[in-house]
Amino acid sequence: MIIDDFTLDGDVALVTGASRGLGRAMAAALAEAGADLVITARSSDALAETAAMVEAAGRRALVVPADVRCQSAAHELVAGAREHFGRIDILVNNVGVTARHPSEDFPLEEWQRVIDVNLTSVFRLTGLVVNSMKETGGGRIINTASLLSEIGVPLIPAYAASKGAIRQLTKVWAVEWAKYNIRVNAIGPGYIRTEMTEPLYHDPARYETVMNRVAIKRWGVPADLKGPVVFLASRASGYITGHILYVDGGWLAG
Repeated sequence: MIIDDFTLDGDVALVTGASRGLGRAMAAALAEAGADLVITARSSDALAETAAMVEAAGRRALVVPADVRCQSAAHELVAGAREHFGRIDILVNNVGVTARHPSEDFPLEEWQRVIDVNLTSVFRLTGLVVNSMKETGGGRIINTASLLSEIGVPLIPAYAASKGAIRQLTKVWAVEWAKYNIRVNAIGPGYIRTEMTEPLYHDPARYETVMNRVAIKRWGVPADLKGPVVFLASRASGYITGHILYVDGGWLAG
């Protein structure tokens, strides 16, 4: 049965930025498909809510509050996941932040913070997880790219640069690690209504810009990423690697 190819029974997934928004929705989706979860973010209180969703789906959740910008925290996160579950089959690199300033006046410390969270921490953590996956026969890595991996939008140069880099890292890693039975893909969300984008949603001009451009005449919601993440994590996408799946309501088609 084709539906069996979408199940994740027996798999262990590690999701960063899992305390809210897209990360919480993707963690819940992986649990609903049968995976046990290691969930991490800086907020332990919010992670408890995500863990409750995982457990409500009948799966186990290991909560590890951590700032993945810290090298020692990344090592402890992977070691803790291996100790608790024995393996990591799926990694979802979802952690992300943004900052808005004119490019010519963008504070260097803000640039560095965004790059450290969105790019450097992903690079470091993925290397650690890949070494674990190589030992256990392979795995699947799903990065969170962005519509901004493809288009330009004013005032967010650091975010756009980081997400453009994630797009390219996805392709590099897909080619480099295929020999280890590791597939690497990315999801590129468009305008999804989350805490991060709430100010844009309530900006009349930006709201109308999105509504006029998106073929599916609505903003996305975090649940719109549940199907894509399960697909890319499962056997159903077994011949797909190096791909960026844009979940943008048809923005790039216009």
